Amino acid sequence: MMKNSLIFTAIVCIIFSTTQCSTSPKEFVNDPLDTNRDTTVLPNDNFFRYANGGWFKKNPIASSDQSNGIFNTIGDTINSQIKQICINSSANTNSKKGSNEQKIGDFYASGMDTLAIEKIGLKPLEDEFNKIEKISDINTLLATAAYLHTIGASPMFSFYIGQDDKISSKHALFFGQGGIGLGDRDYYFNTDKETENIRKEYVKHLKAMLSLIGQNNTEANSNASKIMKLETDLAKVSRKLEMQRDPMMNYNKMSLTQFNKSTSKINWTAVLGKIGLKNVDTVIVRQPEFYTALNEFVTSYSLEDWKVYLKWNLLDSYANYLTKVIQKQNFKFYATIMNGVKEQKPRWEAVVSQTNSSLGELIGQIYVNEYLPKGSKEKLLEIGNSIRDVYAEHIQKLDWMSETTKKKALHKLSMIIMKVGYPDKWKDMSALKVSRKSYCENVMNSNKWEFKFMLNKYRKPVNKSEWAMYPQTYNAYYDPSNNEIVVPACNIIVPGFEGRMPDDAILYGIIGGSTFGHEITHGFDDQGCQYDEKGNLKNWWTKEDLSKFQSKTKLIVEQFNNFKVLGTKHVNGDATQGENIADLGGVVMGLEAFKRTSQFKKNTVISGMKPLQRFFLAYGYAWMVNINDKALANQIMTDVHAPAQFRINGPLSNIPEFYTTFNIKKGDQMYLAPEKRVVIW
Repeated sequence: MMKNSLIFTAIVCIIFSTTQCSTSPKEFVNDPLDTNRDTTVLPNDNFFRYANGGWFKKNPIASSDQSNGIFNTIGDTINSQIKQICINSSANTNSKKGSNEQKIGDFYASGMDTLAIEKIGLKPLEDEFNKIEKISDINTLLATAAYLHTIGASPMFSFYIGQDDKISSKHALFFGQGGIGLGDRDYYFNTDKETENIRKEYVKHLKAMLSLIGQNNTEANSNASKIMKLETDLAKVSRKLEMQRDPMMNYNKMSLTQFNKSTSKINWTAVLGKIGLKNVDTVIVRQPEFYTALNEFVTSYSLEDWKVYLKWNLLDSYANYLTKVIQKQNFKFYATIMNGVKEQKPRWEAVVSQTNSSLGELIGQIYVNEYLPKGSKEKLLEIGNSIRDVYAEHIQKLDWMSETTKKKALHKLSMIIMKVGYPDKWKDMSALKVSRKSYCENVMNSNKWEFKFMLNKYRKPVNKSEWAMYPQTYNAYYDPSNNEIVVPACNIIVPGFEGRMPDDAILYGIIGGSTFGHEITHGFDDQGCQYDEKGNLKNWWTKEDLSKFQSKTKLIVEQFNNFKVLGTKHVNGDATQGENIADLGGVVMGLEAFKRTSQFKKNTVISGMKPLQRFFLAYGYAWMVNINDKALANQIMTDVHAPAQFRINGPLSNIPEFYTTFNIKKGDQMYLAPEKRVVIW
């Protein structure tokens, strides 16, 4: 669900107290639900544009962005707050060594010291380039590739430690497909004009980057072609985006001995030993066919070819932390050519973003104390529990599910853990070393720390108190292995309501529907429904109920497959179905919870709008995102989320109350025949 705001100033007044607010809750000055609208567009034809088009007209996409909307607005304010934390920390050059303040300050200062970065040049990567150059056989090739994973690169394959899908109380080793620079396999094979051009530009980019690390024109040309050919072969044996959504298909558990036998040229025992994992008994191979092919590639491509590829992968991973000319070329391809972003943001934004990415756990502790109002956790839990109560009632009333499965669904729902606000215990990052000497080295050290933190989980009990997001991250997630939802503190922000209390229609449309309702529904989407109440990949459905459920999810796949963008491109209904199910479930549950509020029961009119009008406009506000064409084309190919306009228009076209509220009739573009409307939860 990628979210990103406006200022926290007086947010206690926004959410928790009307006594300090001077504006009447019945009428808002500059009510964003009113001023964001484009009334030249009928809600019957395009509700996304009707709800948000006015804001889009006043706020065009900046040349330094690929999109604009609620996430950018919230993100800008959070970034400015984190910037202040970074500046304050860096100003204190006498802070205690090893303290949070020292690490944050030195990391940020190193990123802003462009003179030092230019002077150092490629020196931070010299040892790694030398390791690659010393590769002498397949064993050292694989050992070096594995080492590069420990410092944040990602060559050849993917590797991580996570919870065993079928034994959620234990950690397991996972191997999956990976190693391609364009992000998704289809970029290497689709034949449309745009994708073909990206492939051509990618080869030019490879050549340019290789030239920047000292290769002459002939070498760079030749090596760029080699990398493209090798990555194309890796992409050829990679599964499509939608195929990666099936947890059972991606669960192939085997002994390490079996894995070694399946890749006779690769000794995984030795590879794992080189990165500090010994006595490994089993692994989970997500795409076995990828490794069957990789086993052949290690000899069909020469060691020199692999060296070129590994150097490129390393350079690609660290391009943003090196000299200006390297960073600029990286931006040109990935931001401009692939996503239509014309110019770079101010340097401080990139450095703040990376400081937060690397040290977010440390920044979060300051953020909670300095920017988060008291009572945020409690308010978020109040809304979340209200959504869960409504969900239980919906399950009980389902006409397509048997009582046997209902009982299990209700039990799973009751067992969902809600983590809101911020963690009760922070991670210990005392072992991480940070200095003002080298920005690139600081990033590498943080990558090493993250990898070691992950590695240390192996054979240890699962820590179910751990968070995978920071409190200053405007996002949320559902983890099927823990059967939990995590909603960071800043999700409580409602842009445009500084110093005043949003009405319940807004709270339940945004926080209730698009956040809590959405994440809870992930526990019952096409993937989440395959995990039981303990987080184990296990069927808890009767055969008949599962068949009925799948027939309903098929309808939502078909519905989204029919949505077109950029003239000829279609939304990938299979790849996006989990998010589409969650969006539909979220808005339905948010609506039902809202109906229990005083505002709805009293039919309170605010800014000339009735309760249901405000609720649906608030849901539209939650996905107020305008995106440029190149970024939209990229999203269609690589993202499991549908474009924002369909996250609004798609779910709402299935809801009866939406039809009556905006008088949607047959012939309107938002109209769906009753038999085509999807009702799941």
